[in-house]
Amino acid sequence: MRPTWHFIVPENIRWMLELTAPRIKTTLASSNRKLKLDDDLFSKSNATIAKALEDHTYLTRQELKKVLTGIGINTDVQRLAHIIMWAELDGLICSGPLRGKQFTYALLEERVKNTRKLSRKQALTNLATNYFKSHGPAQLKDFSWWSGFTVKDSKEAINSIKQKLNQFTYDDRTYWFFHHEKAEIPDPPSVLLLSIYDEYTISYKDRSDISEARDIERTISMGNALTAVIILDGKVAGTWRKVLKKNTVEISLKPFRKLDEDEEKAVETEAHRYGEFVGIPVKTLW
Repeated sequence: MRPTWHFIVPENIRWMLELTAPRIKTTLASSNRKLKLDDDLFSKSNATIAKALEDHTYLTRQELKKVLTGIGINTDVQRLAHIIMWAELDGLICSGPLRGKQFTYALLEERVKNTRKLSRKQALTNLATNYFKSHGPAQLKDFSWWSGFTVKDSKEAINSIKQKLNQFTYDDRTYWFFHHEKAEIPDPPSVLLLSIYDEYTISYKDRSDISEARDIERTISMGNALTAVIILDGKVAGTWRKVLKKNTVEISLKPFRKLDEDEEKAVETEAHRYGEFVGIPVKTLW
């Protein structure tokens, strides 16, 4: 979706691929032309990849690169990424088991069997249900951004589950959400050190509720340089970066404003909690 990779449970992979792949392929068409990738080449690369992975053979990206190069397919970095992505979108391959610390690919048919097929309408309904049960309150444009679907498709998806959703309007913005009657909502932690790709930050097109406007502009302007954010009392309050050393992990903290003593202590505590998680002492740099 969008496109980007997602961790999903096996029983969802086929209907999600069938639902989202056509739109992603459309977005890739221009890049494929520039890379001189067409249907004939994808047919050849798919067949070669399938042959290399059959009988539960699991290969890394570099091993697949060698296989493709061996039959005369040019596999520079961009072309290789698109060739493998196309095989994923076609439902041919998926992630395989880890080999040490290396990721592998596997044939989807051998890795995941007997999953259900859904109509496009059923799949859209499922996707919207999954999103609003785990995110929100959220707006139509948030779901459209997260899923990569058009506003028209996203509106159709929301309408299909509207009877299960609650809604409210704030500042002329309509929010939708599931009402979990039996859910016990814990008190949120005062500080979180999150990846920029964490669902808390990446799942919403409109991020004005989790950051002051100038802070959002500042983070967006950082582009790919932004990898992680400090969340303070629910708001994006700065950025952080980790560097693994031999015996320590250095965490550089860059708040957007001067923090008071209690706030600094809370951020330090969270940084050291990360150190406990990775099993290495933390050194914080402000």
